[in-house]
Amino acid sequence: MTQTLLTLAEIEALARAAHSAQTDKAGRPYAEHLQAVADGVRERGGDDEQLAAAWLHDAVEDDVLSEDWLREAALPARTRDIVLALTKREGEPPESYAKRIRTTPGALLVKASDLAHNGDPARLAVLDEHTCARLTKKYAAMRALLGLPPN
Repeated sequence: MTQTLLTLAEIEALARAAHSAQTDKAGRPYAEHLQAVADGVRERGGDDEQLAAAWLHDAVEDDVLSEDWLREAALPARTRDIVLALTKREGEPPESYAKRIRTTPGALLVKASDLAHNGDPARLAVLDEHTCARLTKKYAAMRALLGLPPN
């Protein structure tokens, strides 16, 4: 028996619900970040599998959905692979993380959208000076490891 895949609307609703108690570093609802990443994927020419991954890209890492859930969910294998590629592992060197993203089909575009939103000067400007400087450096270093141009 074949499993009917979740629609993009179902994935969005699921991701919004899973992250509903979460806020970003500026105290904004976390779903705003997910929406911005999905919008960025769409603007960069991403396909439906990448859009689904954009909605789910932080779900496992943030422990709002389990890796077991992801493996069993009615998702295309490529979406699952992208989400797993974007999920940072504890103690993992940034170089290994970046290599996994670069070598997983479709993951780089989603990560580029994620970094674009995370590194948005308007978003960073509401943070304290130390956090803003730390995150700006962190995002620039990851962009370089991924071979992406500076923001």
